[in-house]
Amino acid sequence: MKADLLEISNLDKTFDSPQGKTQALQKIQLAVKEGEFVTIIGPSGCGKSTLLKIVAGLDTGHEGSVLLGGQQVSGPGIDKGFIFQEPRLFPWLTVEKNIAANLPLKYPHIHNRVQELIRLVRLEGFEKSFPRELSGGMAQRVAIARALLRNPKVLLLDEPFGALDAFTRAHMQEVLLDIWQENKTTMIFVTHDIDEAIYLANRVVIMNARPGSIKSIIPIDLPYPRKRANRSFQELRHLILSQFEKVEELVLMDRSGI
Repeated sequence: MKADLLEISNLDKTFDSPQGKTQALQKIQLAVKEGEFVTIIGPSGCGKSTLLKIVAGLDTGHEGSVLLGGQQVSGPGIDKGFIFQEPRLFPWLTVEKNIAANLPLKYPHIHNRVQELIRLVRLEGFEKSFPRELSGGMAQRVAIARALLRNPKVLLLDEPFGALDAFTRAHMQEVLLDIWQENKTTMIFVTHDIDEAIYLANRVVIMNARPGSIKSIIPIDLPYPRKRANRSFQELRHLILSQFEKVEELVLMDRSGI
């Protein structure tokens, strides 16, 4: 049994605004093991992205404990990779230079690492291409390779495939699984897509509406590669959808004052 890499305990997050205080997260308890793939789903505004940013060290104004490798997360660092919804590439740099970021490719160990990542994300032949010459899925693969450059302990992905068409999205899911299985990088993936959550993860975390809290955690004991039409897959989908619908019902009741 692998040890817990990430430990979140009694995590609360409150935002201040001219209208008053808004509690975004409440008593979050979550442990993620080294090498695990966890997906997080929940209604819009439940704090999924906020939780990811706190783990990344991009938001430190919270209560509770967030430990990565036994160390308190106090800010961003190379031990945490973050993938946004958009690739956020430098338009004036080629694919290989975007992946290398501020590291010089003239050094053999950096050049070799970049070439290894280009192979891993299936972009051979596009090393000298610029972002304007890439499709959306290809650009996002560059962003993933860049995040993996320094071998982070955890890769955090905030709906990275949300803007892609269905075919490209399915392809990107396969690419990401290949990367995870080859690199054994711990991944935490936020999505609104239940099928995507089941297809990718070892466990699916379902969040309640604001203030965001964890409603349930569903283990996904299906072998890879997974078939969406498989009966076991559909049973899990029904289970998660039923819980998700209960969360949505509570949201509607809260909005209507019931």
